[in-house]
Amino acid sequence: MTTTSTTGNTGATGTYAPRPGAAPLGRMIAAQAVLETKMLLRNGEQLLLTVIIPTLLLVLFSSVDIIDTGAGEAVDFLTPGVLALAVMSTAFTGQAIATGFERRYGVLKRLAASPLPRWALMTAKTASVLVTEVLQIVLLTVIAFALGWSPQGNPAAVLLLLVLGTAAFSGLGLLMAGTLKAEATLAAANLVFLLLLVGGGVIVPLDRFPDAAQSVLGLLPISALSDGLRDVLQHGAAMPWGDLGILAVWAAAGLAAAGKFFRWE
Repeated sequence: MTTTSTTGNTGATGTYAPRPGAAPLGRMIAAQAVLETKMLLRNGEQLLLTVIIPTLLLVLFSSVDIIDTGAGEAVDFLTPGVLALAVMSTAFTGQAIATGFERRYGVLKRLAASPLPRWALMTAKTASVLVTEVLQIVLLTVIAFALGWSPQGNPAAVLLLLVLGTAAFSGLGLLMAGTLKAEATLAAANLVFLLLLVGGGVIVPLDRFPDAAQSVLGLLPISALSDGLRDVLQHGAAMPWGDLGILAVWAAAGLAAAGKFFRWE
């Protein structure tokens, strides 16, 4: 039905008609990112992985002398590893599980048919991960300072490590979510989380493992991220190029594989 209205005192009439079409791309990505972030923060299981577990590990092992973390304060060794664990829990474990079940229930299939391009949907998911990580890092940093943490090093190096670590784990998480069934993703993501927590240099130093195992474990993304952060924040290294290189390779390989093999249905 046509609607008319009088404008001013001229008596002129105008016709109002619907304007179908997609919103601007930037607005669509922002809206989807806000939605993804709200869904992530409302999920109790993911909050357990992303916030509670890293916080408990930091407080427990910094307060109780259970593991030999070498010379210096335990919190100085543990905080970089827990920050790496927080990145992994959000970018890999949480994202893999959430995306896997979205794929199973047909959410991704419907979103793929919307005006929002598929790459823009993945961009929104990545933005959601980054927002959650910022909240995690702020919380863990405040707790670490309360426990006596004394960080050193170049903030730019820390930021670069966190960005490359996020890209690496995000690619691996999307690859798992896009190729396995949801139940298999749930089991595999949690199993990988536990294995990397133990063997990735997060809590237990890599030099506590046999020499043969150290050479293999050192190539894992969680080991590269935790060791790189530790070199900068604990030892004041300028730029841990070796760890950055390992993370860059994992990021490129994971994102490329996810882009090629991800199935939307």
